[in-house]
Amino acid sequence: MGVGGNFWDMLKPYARTEGFDFLRNKRVAIDLSYWIVQHETAIKAHTLNPHLRLTFFRTINLFSKFGAFPVFVTDGTPSPLKSQARIMRFCRSSGIDLASFPVSDGTTVERNKKFLQCVQECVELLELFGMPVLKASGEAEGLCAQLNREGRVDACITSDSDAFLFGAKCIIKRLKPNSQEPFECYQMSDIEAGLGLKRNHLIAIALLVGNDHDLKGVQGIGLETALSFVKSFSEDEVLDRLSQLGSGNTLTNNSDETILKTRFPHCSLCGHPGSKRSHFKDSCDRCSSSKHEGCLQKPIGFKCDCSSCDQDKKEKEQKKNEAWKMRVCKKIATEPNFPNNEIIQMYLNSNHTNFTDAEPFISWKNMNTEMLIDYLAFKLNWEPSFIRQKLFPFLSTISLRNMAKNQETDLLYGQYEFDCIQRTKIRFGHTLYLVSWKKSTQTVNNNICTTPSKEPEVQENCDELVDIFDEADVTNVRVDDGCLMTDENMDLVMSAYPEKVDQFTQQKELKETKSRKTPKANPAVIPKDSSSPASRSVQLNIKQFYRSSKGETSEKLKDDGSSIAKRNAGSRNFSKSARRRLLLE
Repeated sequence: MGVGGNFWDMLKPYARTEGFDFLRNKRVAIDLSYWIVQHETAIKAHTLNPHLRLTFFRTINLFSKFGAFPVFVTDGTPSPLKSQARIMRFCRSSGIDLASFPVSDGTTVERNKKFLQCVQECVELLELFGMPVLKASGEAEGLCAQLNREGRVDACITSDSDAFLFGAKCIIKRLKPNSQEPFECYQMSDIEAGLGLKRNHLIAIALLVGNDHDLKGVQGIGLETALSFVKSFSEDEVLDRLSQLGSGNTLTNNSDETILKTRFPHCSLCGHPGSKRSHFKDSCDRCSSSKHEGCLQKPIGFKCDCSSCDQDKKEKEQKKNEAWKMRVCKKIATEPNFPNNEIIQMYLNSNHTNFTDAEPFISWKNMNTEMLIDYLAFKLNWEPSFIRQKLFPFLSTISLRNMAKNQETDLLYGQYEFDCIQRTKIRFGHTLYLVSWKKSTQTVNNNICTTPSKEPEVQENCDELVDIFDEADVTNVRVDDGCLMTDENMDLVMSAYPEKVDQFTQQKELKETKSRKTPKANPAVIPKDSSSPASRSVQLNIKQFYRSSKGETSEKLKDDGSSIAKRNAGSRNFSKSARRRLLLE
């Protein structure tokens, strides 16, 4: 999806991997269609309504685990150009002749009704979460890129590479949550520095190799050829040059003028400037031999580096490059209706939404918890206790953020409140606080502090394409003696409950001081009273567990008296096996 010709492979060397806190307290625009399509096929046979399940868990993880502020964007009216491209793609994959499936210019093919229903259900779910959902006038990645370009969001989550053509500055293509660097990120600044390409260059490449709105592109031009061709022009002139070539005006070659250039003669023996006869009379200055011995024989593969040869080499390279460029220009000139100005104007459009002022409608509202629980229970057939447990990290994050702003909030309608910090834990190289939330004294009954029912209709061995980012256990909440345990960001807990953090730090330092002062017990020392509680905590060595019978036998032999002594004296001449049998008698 996006630009054809393995466009992402060209950008891959300039990808960054960012850590857990990359999106912390940042706004991120999400192409909702990308989320729905990405893994729906992978788990379609394993769960009910996978689009709702994926959107539910991804939203919770993105908001609570990574601390981002999501802004969801849906597609608007599809472009007629993309409709034709979808029909062409369908005919190619199905083996249907495109001529038997005529589509006139300007015809808009509506999107799949079943897919639109999935999108609508996800929108209803997100609105119950309180998340902002925007509808683009055309392509969703276009509005995501506009929000990123205008600074309203800090990044875009999409796999459509043409988001860069719409003007995006930062794109997150892949999420790997269970790693130290979960985000595969592409910055436009890195692409400009590495490839020397700017936005208009990328649009020109998309026109040459094909895109979602024109699958053909220019016949005979691949990604490498398009890359080398557009880099020969500046950003301001590249699109104008393509328009000139499409109208039949080929590039003028200023170097076609016949200029008589004299090439200095070179010696056939040593290869240096000068004739062989002149070198025979007077030895070449470049050869290391004396004047009386003459020039040396040039080695195999010798190339002269004089100014004349260097200039001749540059001229040949320039002629070769100009000839290659002319061949590309001829291919572009023979392509009908190239370039398509509608595609260019669509990519350069600065307004992909029907709103006049974009700032007010990006707002996060309070979550409608009970309606959300009823909605998921109806659509996914989940138990309310299961839903509340999975929602708890989302609610705890909201509570901590509100407390950091000195805003009182009721966690699950006042059922729980902040208790203490249990300990620190490291998860995939990221340090977190394990926070305990205790049951409020005003709570009459508790529906979440029971053993939660397992998620129905989800098998353990799902398709490998299902990312672990979408699994339910990522947002698992642990229950301990009526308290709920969640993993929270250290800075967020510090901002919300600084006194609790200070208390935890002091207790931790006190424990470390006591552990340094207390001497460690020596396991090799056997306590006098082995039955005492203190002696039970001392680990015995292996000799104390498994006593050797050899020592006991020797003591018995000593106590036996003279008869055994005589036997030992008489058995000195026996073999080792005979002496062993005597001891066993």
